[in-house]
Amino acid sequence: MPRPVIALDWGTTRARAFLIGEDGAALARRIADQGIQSVPAGGFPAAFEAIAGDFRRARPEAAIVLAGMVGSRNGWVEAPYVACPASVDEIASAGITVSLAEGTVATILPGLSSDEGAFDVMRGEETLIVGLGLDDGIACLPGTHSKWAELKGGRITRFASFMTGEIYGLLRQNSILSRLAEEPGADDAAEGARRGFAGAARPGGLLNAAFAARTEVLAGRMSGGAVGPYLSALLVGQEIAGARALYGEPGTIHLVADGALAESYGQALDAAGLAFTTTTPEAAFIAGIKRLAGGLAA
Repeated sequence: MPRPVIALDWGTTRARAFLIGEDGAALARRIADQGIQSVPAGGFPAAFEAIAGDFRRARPEAAIVLAGMVGSRNGWVEAPYVACPASVDEIASAGITVSLAEGTVATILPGLSSDEGAFDVMRGEETLIVGLGLDDGIACLPGTHSKWAELKGGRITRFASFMTGEIYGLLRQNSILSRLAEEPGADDAAEGARRGFAGAARPGGLLNAAFAARTEVLAGRMSGGAVGPYLSALLVGQEIAGARALYGEPGTIHLVADGALAESYGQALDAAGLAFTTTTPEAAFIAGIKRLAGGLAA
């Protein structure tokens, strides 16, 4: 990376901004509740100024790289998806240039598409995957719509999305399964997780196992406080089973997560007998921007 970089991971509801030095270390960082959905038409230059204008004034020579939903059709400028398999250079070279105030330009990174029988897309996660620096392997990025990506020869060859977080919210809050649910007590999280992982391994699939979140409580064999942890573990376990069906026995999984998601997916991978390493999203993002900014400079 030949010069500093101002990088924004600009999502739908929030933006994370980083000032990254020449050595690749984060010199400053902030989170702003100013996602793309809150920016009016034509308001992105002003929004960038509000979020990271001081970074630009402190380091006017810095390159500016924007990733995430800012490049969607609802964002600043739509950056077309790059089709998999995709290399770091191919992703970087597909960036779209936009103008900020005073003649300063920024590059909006594209998302990726994959077509393995069903069309799939990502925006933002590709930067984190690039940041892992893998030649070959499987990356898992948990979230509302989790992503599992395969890399071969340094290229992202294909990926798949899983609606795990969104389905959890629907089942936990807006289904019949919520009626007997209670706030977890002291032992409920561990008990619910144990039962959920076991449910994910049973024949019958998700639709059968999910109903047990109700019937096990009715039978007095599970507390209402374990319903949420049960559903969470069941869905993550089913996600892992789906990834295995797609990619086979993947070896070490490269998990990009922190906090509760890292803990939950770590427990699920352990339960599935899979080895894994963990990288925080911030570390993966900064490393990814460093690699992609090098491609932009080239």
